[in-house]
Amino acid sequence: MQEHKYSIKQWAKDDRPREKLRYTGAENLSHSELLAILIHNGTRQKTALDLAKEVLKLGQDNLAELGKLSVSELMKVKGIGEAKAIIITAALELGRRRESSSALQRELVRSSSDIARMLQAKFRDLRHEVFAVLYLNRANKIRQLEIVSEGGITGTVADPRIILRKALEQDAVSLVLCHNHPSGSLRPSRADEQLTAKIKSAAALLDITVLDHIIVSEEGYFSFADEGLI
Repeated sequence: MQEHKYSIKQWAKDDRPREKLRYTGAENLSHSELLAILIHNGTRQKTALDLAKEVLKLGQDNLAELGKLSVSELMKVKGIGEAKAIIITAALELGRRRESSSALQRELVRSSSDIARMLQAKFRDLRHEVFAVLYLNRANKIRQLEIVSEGGITGTVADPRIILRKALEQDAVSLVLCHNHPSGSLRPSRADEQLTAKIKSAAALLDITVLDHIIVSEEGYFSFADEGLI
């Protein structure tokens, strides 16, 4: 017997998420309806909306938690193959990039909170630690945000030479060091303090100023500058 898949086209018109989005706007769709559009087809036993609800449940009905799931984890839902899992992952990444880029596009850095909001959006779904650098020009406008290492921060992986070479390439006059703490803790470690001092000293030799080192987590942020540590 040929397997029958439930397509969104077969739903009653009022129940079709794509029709609903077109005529009433995306903001009027539930999370599961938006996911159903991405999933497109269901299986013999389940509609795309059924699968969408299961995917959401896997993410504890929370989009922030859903964004942390890998392709293989999404595929644990029966009916979500690799292609569908990749589409969902790509859509969530686009949303994350849109949120983080809105702060970057404002360009002018006025305070640690400006940077923290951008970093929280960019790093919130990461399960591992990343170390990044913001390169700024004389007007305190962001020239580039660069992730220089992942998985931890030590003097070997966050090499001041690499960071400063990039600063010269970008014609940057100041830097903001940034990293995330997936654990939620916001207190800097001794290694954080030592690395900050090392990069600050090396940058000073090139007349480049390290303005701040900001640590972010889902709970908030910690600014070395605000706390008088830089």
